[in-house]
Amino acid sequence: MRFLLPFLLSAALLGAAPPVADPAKTGLDPHRLARIPAVMKGYVDRGEVAGVVTLVSRHGVTASLDAIGWADVEKQKPMKTDAIFQIMSMTKPVCATAILMLVEEGKLALTDPVEKHLPEFRGQMMIASQDADGMSLKKPSRPITVRDIMTHTSGMQGNPPPGLAGLYQKLDMTLGEAVHVYAQTPLLFEPGTRWSYSNMGIATLGRLVEVTSGMPFETFLSTRIFEPLGMKDSFLFPPADKIDRIAIVHTHKDGKLTTAPSTILGGDPRNYRKGAKYSAPEFGLHSTATDLAAFYNMLRAGGVANGRRLLSKPSIATMTSLHTGDIKSGHLVGTGFGLAWEVTKEPLGTLNLMSIGSYGHGGAFGTHGWIDPAKDTVNVFLIGQSGGSPSNSKAVFMSMAGASVLD
Repeated sequence: MRFLLPFLLSAALLGAAPPVADPAKTGLDPHRLARIPAVMKGYVDRGEVAGVVTLVSRHGVTASLDAIGWADVEKQKPMKTDAIFQIMSMTKPVCATAILMLVEEGKLALTDPVEKHLPEFRGQMMIASQDADGMSLKKPSRPITVRDIMTHTSGMQGNPPPGLAGLYQKLDMTLGEAVHVYAQTPLLFEPGTRWSYSNMGIATLGRLVEVTSGMPFETFLSTRIFEPLGMKDSFLFPPADKIDRIAIVHTHKDGKLTTAPSTILGGDPRNYRKGAKYSAPEFGLHSTATDLAAFYNMLRAGGVANGRRLLSKPSIATMTSLHTGDIKSGHLVGTGFGLAWEVTKEPLGTLNLMSIGSYGHGGAFGTHGWIDPAKDTVNVFLIGQSGGSPSNSKAVFMSMAGASVLD
């Protein structure tokens, strides 16, 4: 165990959790893992980011879990490994998982027209032309399907229409009320022909969960996913006893890190969504690195966790396969989209040392999590940063995590 001493010392100095007792169990290099918190600390010291939590897991075993920097710069509150983050669009694959669970129960089908379950979508129109004088509408060639929404090829617009300005900050409507308005918003293009990232579409998936399961979206996630997986720190509406652990979202102002303004997604980060009604299946989830690792490792293990099957292997394979083909899609280079997962599809997508077939999702405040089936790894990067000076810390972590694999 002598070769582990530098790694353990580095982890202790940076306030990190210790690695697994025997790194050989994971086939990951402890010395390479030890570099991760040291490099992340550089980003904190340079004022590029406030704080970061990173996790690297292989074969279902956590090999490193590190917390660096500050959960709250203004209050000088150190980051801890159990810090809770607003993970934003990392919520989307969790919503997709709920949909697949209901598909397996026969409550809906991926090929179903959305209007079959949500009648407010009947008669939905599409923009035929638009200019300074206005727009003309026409009927699309077919109704949008559940799969269209999950692949972001439905044509639904990205964010709520002008009539709902401020919804993403005030969160003052129920999901059902908001989706009723989304259904009346015209499509941008013919379903299935293009890729356009749609928050309104994923919100519609959440409403489908509610209607077909007979329970609120937040209740379904809590009882059907979080509780079975032991995800005790994951929620949509912050409970009072968890607020102290929520990392503040920061931004750069006048060259310094400060608390992000109330105009960001979710509203004032120090208000902790008090009084919120909107569950936001597109961005509402709060979680920790270990909770997310539990969710990802369930998928990595073929849908089983704690002796209980949550999802079938065929469902996971369908969700994480490339569905967008040659349609230009995705946020990272060399990727496309599965069912609410971004999937690495070609060599260009491996430049961050992720294998082809890796799947994951990021969030608006800089977070990211992904599963690499070829390496049998799960990696989580959590940060809370909105706008301001960009940082390449996420890409660096991706490469360093990938480079730690020995076999």
